Amino acid sequence: MATVSAKVYEHHKKADGTYNVKICVHHKDQRKFIDTNHYVVKKQLTAKMKVKDNFVNDLIDDQLKGYRKVISELGEKLNFFNAESLRDYLREKDSDVDFIKFCAMHIEQTFKEGRTGTAHNHRKIRNSLIDYFKRDSVSINEINSNMLASYERYLRSERTMTRAVTKDGQTKEKTVKGLSDSGLHNHMRDLRTLFNAARNLYNDEDLGIYRIKHYPFKKYKIGSAPLTKKRNNTLEQVLAIRYSITKPGSRAELAKELYMLSFYLCGINAVDLYYLDKKDIKNGRIDYNRSKTEGRRKDNAFISIKIVEEAKPLLEKYIEKLSVRYVDSDGLNRALGMGMKHLRKLTGIDKLTLYWARHTFATIARNACRISKDDVALALNHVDDEHRTTDIYIEKDWSIVDDVQIKVIGLLRKLVIKVAAKQKKEASLKKAA
Repeated sequence: MATVSAKVYEHHKKADGTYNVKICVHHKDQRKFIDTNHYVVKKQLTAKMKVKDNFVNDLIDDQLKGYRKVISELGEKLNFFNAESLRDYLREKDSDVDFIKFCAMHIEQTFKEGRTGTAHNHRKIRNSLIDYFKRDSVSINEINSNMLASYERYLRSERTMTRAVTKDGQTKEKTVKGLSDSGLHNHMRDLRTLFNAARNLYNDEDLGIYRIKHYPFKKYKIGSAPLTKKRNNTLEQVLAIRYSITKPGSRAELAKELYMLSFYLCGINAVDLYYLDKKDIKNGRIDYNRSKTEGRRKDNAFISIKIVEEAKPLLEKYIEKLSVRYVDSDGLNRALGMGMKHLRKLTGIDKLTLYWARHTFATIARNACRISKDDVALALNHVDDEHRTTDIYIEKDWSIVDDVQIKVIGLLRKLVIKVAAKQKKEASLKKAA
């Protein structure tokens, strides 16, 4: 049987001469303690360190009665607790969950797991909530369906954000436009992910513990993601990027060459290029785990990509160099963003990011090469939600990815030959004239 009692210990005396009255939780031959808000001095204690102040005793007795009532209500479930978990349950049962504080802890853990992209997305949610509430402490109970509807209107509107920009805490205000349908969907989806993570942490269905009793996303529906706008280039634009004149060592050169490298390697993204190591190259192939989904898949998002001839010099130039040149993958992405801005001016392509190389590869594979969506998905290292069970029984055949890759690059090679022949013919006609 679990018991609770008030304790004061001589060796817990503080510098100001006071003692904190603690609640001792005794269960299964173990003792754990809960700090109270009550402090006493020596004259309020007996020689045996018992509280003799009636006013303090009345307050402590009320607290003990509350704990005993909770323990009694647990019934047979008490057997599933040890002293530590029972202490935590008593201490936190009716305490409020600070959602902002939880988000900070969750984001820190996500960073430790190497899921930097997800961590950055979740940090945007946390910061946005602080902007919305105008405070850095928000009860989980304030995240309700009415709030979500109001928050959606807030996100769609133009708003001003204040952010720290230097190590000494200086801040800068920034005005941002309202989110698009796609941006709003992703934002609310990530907020729901954080809310679900909080429920998983603070609720225990087996023990009937529900510190977060409500679920606002039952009423507030996020819905399916809207169709994204076209993010692919034409083969002619890929060629324009490939042959654009950039200054050696510039960000524009970085953007151009990593775009082409991504295109050659089935749409590999920036963070995976950043972490790529020479040990990942085996028998003329790159074997790696896609960072974005590695922690969420049983196969650890592993893929094997053949190194085609066009990719070899670029791979040699950048492998293990990016992690030296940039302190983290975010630094690389910032440099790419600035480089792409310059590259857009050089090529006359209105919209262009490294991720467009991935979309371009996939679009050409499906529309120009007529490759099945399943094979394109395999080359992109996507998981097939509809055939998860079937995938357990089928060993992946990387030669399928090779076929997709060579057909796409084969079209680019034909275009190179065609353009070269045209230029040669024009030069010959010009010379004859």
